[in-house]
Amino acid sequence: MSVNNKIVVLGAAESGVGAALLAKAKGFDVFISDSGKIADSFKKKLEDNSISYEEGQHTEEKIFSTKEIIKSPGISDKSELIKKAKKNKIKIISEIEFAGRYTKGKKICITGTNGKTTTTLLTFHLLKKAGWNVALAGNIGNSFAELVIEDKYDAYVLELSSFQLDGMFKFKADIAVLTNITPDHLDRYDYKVENYVKSKFRVIQNMDAEGTFIYGEDSELLFDELFDIETVTQELPFSIEETEGVAAWGDEQKFWLDPKFDIASDGHNPADIIEINNSLSVLKGKHNLYNAMAASLVAARMGVKKEIIQEGLSDFVNAAHRMEFVAEIDGIKFVNDSKATNVDSAYYALDAIKEPIVWIAGGVDKGNDYSALNEVVKGKVKVLVCLGKENGKLVNAFKNIIPIIIETQEIEACAKICLEKAVAGDVVLLSPCCASFDLFKNYEDRGDKFKQAVKQLIFNNSRIK
Repeated sequence: MSVNNKIVVLGAAESGVGAALLAKAKGFDVFISDSGKIADSFKKKLEDNSISYEEGQHTEEKIFSTKEIIKSPGISDKSELIKKAKKNKIKIISEIEFAGRYTKGKKICITGTNGKTTTTLLTFHLLKKAGWNVALAGNIGNSFAELVIEDKYDAYVLELSSFQLDGMFKFKADIAVLTNITPDHLDRYDYKVENYVKSKFRVIQNMDAEGTFIYGEDSELLFDELFDIETVTQELPFSIEETEGVAAWGDEQKFWLDPKFDIASDGHNPADIIEINNSLSVLKGKHNLYNAMAASLVAARMGVKKEIIQEGLSDFVNAAHRMEFVAEIDGIKFVNDSKATNVDSAYYALDAIKEPIVWIAGGVDKGNDYSALNEVVKGKVKVLVCLGKENGKLVNAFKNIIPIIIETQEIEACAKICLEKAVAGDVVLLSPCCASFDLFKNYEDRGDKFKQAVKQLIFNNSRIK
């Protein structure tokens, strides 16, 4: 079989195995390689479909015998294997790029530094509620490539990370959503924020006048980049400011949508404006107002009626670890926001809570500038519990602002300290600002262990009483 009919996939988890299955279905000679151990469930899929694989190593002779490699987003472009592949003039693409070649469905692509998962899930929820034959994939849910094998959906809602976008070249979104941009993952972008910004804007590459670009106008880095980009697609910006130049605006009580907004005309036809009672939404806080406006604009643009959007906002169930209510003990509420791995996410979480806060933060610092939190912390956060191996930077940032700062490396001890320091009416908030890899496997593991620790507190508390 010729090299032109060979496909090599690097990484044998959800996206990689999905890509391998699609490649096999399309007649390619497929080889998949993973430097670690392949999970039994994925291994079975490969074996059932007679797909050659290796685990625990990367055999360069086999990997470089192709003209195209589908790379897992978790593998850095800076890895020696990828550098060598590029020197061999092998094209490196993502699973999303590959799957996009074989689908007839409408592609709704959602990215951004913060809020993309909530916006993706809410968009999917609203469309499904409206009767759309829609699937959820990308950085969340199922493998896009595996779904495309049968390609039975009319639309795909795709959450896209910057790492996935970096491997996309000819892919064209029908609707692109860019929630916001704040500095993140700079270690993958030569510590240059402009490189990260350009990566995010790849979501609109190849879009034409038939497409729709929905974006958060209040995001400074995002808005600044728009000045250097010529777009032909239809733009629907959203903002908390009520102006003639946006397609959605409002506050935590109400917001308004104009899905037929034309940015060139800089105005609204009153008959096109949809009013949404946001006080009925299960999503609270300013950050979730942005997420709700973005998802609602997608839905309204796709013809979903106001009543469905309103109802969908009130019965939506968000993903775990995002401002997730855990329990209430003696009038003290415990909230799990473990997904908040950067300053911007933590800011919105702290801002959304109006009660006094016992704040849990810490972990692997990603070059954070904590001064951005000073105003939202002052007078609101009564105790900071630092949960991490290296807490010096965090302690120094808040030692003159937060009255009580305590350090620990044990999640059970952390939960106990919070219960001791909080009183009825307070909120204990896990919103770490940092990555989790010093003490936990990932942010999910951190959030799960926090919830377990709170449950143990409930058990202990009931026994004492």
